[in-house]
Order: sequence, then C-alpha cells, then structure tokens
Amino acid sequence: MMQKKLASFLVIVVICLTVGLPLLTATAAHADKLADAIAAAPIGTGAGQIDPSKSSGFLGIPGAPDPGMIMCFLWAIWVGWIFSTVGAFGGVMAGVGHITIYGLGAYAKTFKDTATPLNKLMTDSIRVSNQWLVGLSALVSTVNYGRQKRLVTSLGFFLGIGALFATLMVVYGTAGKVSFSQYQGWFGLCVFLIAAFMIYEMSPKGQSNKKAAKEAVKAFEETVKCKGDICEQGVETLKWSLARTEISFFGQKFTFSPIWAFVGGFLISALASFIGVGGGFLYVPFLTSVVGLPMFVVAGTSALAVLIGMIFSIFQFMVMKGIPVYWPMIGVELIGIFVGSMIGPRTGKYIPEKVLKWIFLVLAFYIGLRYTLRGFFGISLL
Repeated sequence: MMQKKLASFLVIVVICLTVGLPLLTATAAHADKLADAIAAAPIGTGAGQIDPSKSSGFLGIPGAPDPGMIMCFLWAIWVGWIFSTVGAFGGVMAGVGHITIYGLGAYAKTFKDTATPLNKLMTDSIRVSNQWLVGLSALVSTVNYGRQKRLVTSLGFFLGIGALFATLMVVYGTAGKVSFSQYQGWFGLCVFLIAAFMIYEMSPKGQSNKKAAKEAVKAFEETVKCKGDICEQGVETLKWSLARTEISFFGQKFTFSPIWAFVGGFLISALASFIGVGGGFLYVPFLTSVVGLPMFVVAGTSALAVLIGMIFSIFQFMVMKGIPVYWPMIGVELIGIFVGSMIGPRTGKYIPEKVLKWIFLVLAFYIGLRYTLRGFFGISLL
C-alpha cells in the first residue's frame, strides 16, 4: 500500500517538474539561443550551410531532417518497451533513433566547422530529447512495477538521489561544450560497458553468488506460469536503516546499504548524464551484481532511480541552460513511449532472462562498436 501511495505521489511531482516548469519558464531562452545559433550559421546550399529556401525541419532549421510521425511513433514504442522490460537501454535506443534512424547525427556533424554553436546546440537538444523519452518511460514503469510489488522503493530512491547530485554537476559542466563527434564516440564507449557487464552476468562467476536470486526467479516464474497473484509474494521491507536494509521477494531475503546505493547512483548518473541517457544500462548490472537482486525486481527499481535523475536533468538542460527540443517530434514520441511502457511490464514477465540477455548483448556490442568507430575514427558501419 505504501509503495502505491509513493508511486502516485511521484506521478504528481514528475508532471509538475518535468512538464510544467520547462514549458512555462524556458520558452524565451529557447527561442533566443536557437535563433542566435541559426543566424550565425553560413547561408548556402552546401554541407554545413543553411538554405532559407528549404522547408523547416528539426528545431525549425531550414533544410534539417524532419522525421515522419509514423516512424517516430513506432520507434518510441520500441524504446518504451525495451526500457520498461529490463530497466535499461531506453536512453541508448532513444539515442540510436535520434542520431541514426532520424538522421539528426549526420546533419549536426555538418556544422562542426562551419557553425560550432549550432552543432553543440543540436547535440544538447538530442541529449535532452533522449531524456524526455526515458523520463516518461521511467514514470510509467515505476507506477506499473509499484502496483505489481516488483519495486524496491527505498533502494531506487537512494540511487535516484545520488543521481540527482551527479546530474546537476554534469549538465552544468558540459551543456554547450560538447561537439557531436565527441558525444557520439563516448556514447559508443559507454554502450560497450553494457556488453561487458552482460558477459560477466552470464559467466559462471557472475552466477555463482546468486542463489537467492535464482530461487526467487524460479518461484516467480512458477507463479506466473500457474496464473497466480504475483503481488502476494512481492517486495516487502523487513528491516530499514541507513546502514542495512532487508527486503523479501518470493520467499527470499535480500540486503543492501542505502548509503552505498547513494554512491552508486552518483557515479552511474555522472556518466549517464554526460551521454544523455537514463543510466539503466549501468543500474541493472549494479542491482544484479552488487546488490544481488533478481531481474524481475531490478527493472522497476532501476526505473525509479532513472526517473529521479531525469526530472532534474531535463530541468537543468531546458530551464537553466535554455536548450530547446523539437516539440512536434517529441510529442509523437511521448505517445509511443507511453504505449510501449504500458506493454513492457505486462509482457516481460513471460520472457526468459537468458533470451533477453542474449538479445541485448548482441545489440550492445553492435551499437557500441558502430558509434565508437564513427565518433572517434570516422569509420561507418551498416
């Protein structure tokens, strides 16, 4: 009951902070900063130039890519589903869509030498656009997993508070200072970390100390198979303190330190905020390897931590730094995110963990290699 009330409270907070404040306080700053960057770009028909005769696209820039609504909607469903299913990959996949599928990355890079302010403004816009998608997916996922009692509220909260401090530091220090090539290269390297964590998770050593998690997963899957009520044996807090907190899930006990959760959240979010993603790709390995939780609890807990970080990261980018987003694109994507995020928690419980891990391992390796080579070495892969 307490988790459901907290989830409802978080809904109100998120709506007020991530929707109301950016829209009401940042409009003028957006317009001035964007107009100045566009005005400083050279006029012409070549690469790195703006042709006023062309129709407006991304951010209202003449000649910029203008992603179709159907493509944005369908890709956003995938982003919402993938994040809400495992608590990770949402920001990564949002970035893949914005950078590659929509063509915004290639277009932004053309201004690297001809209009640096516009190049960096587009880079920051892509970063915060990723975070809008992840933020909504995290909100929907937090509510859904809370209702299913598959969310460790206190753990997610302390991870999120650590993320809050890191987010304030990183956004303030990097907004307007990162070129698209730098962003793309670091994006790729960070995704490689996903593959490394997953390889470790699937190794005998990574599985050796997870007896409790295995037993909980077995009991959970058996309950789902028999169409039982998963809420009856869902997450319950047995003991709480800053030094040591104990919870139960499907007959198994798990312990963690809220203080170390705060430290973990800070370090993870410092990296995630730089590349403009939610950090779930690092929260999940942290929660499974360090804390030792089963995947069926990890997704919701990761979503809550990501949610808190995204609230303040979006606020910092848009309100404090005046970074604009392309609302026609974001609006359609948010609808798709909601759809995908509602589906994820309801379908993920039927998918075996090993199948999901192998799919994501392949995706992580390919995406990491692709963006690392392109960002740092200018080598393009299909």
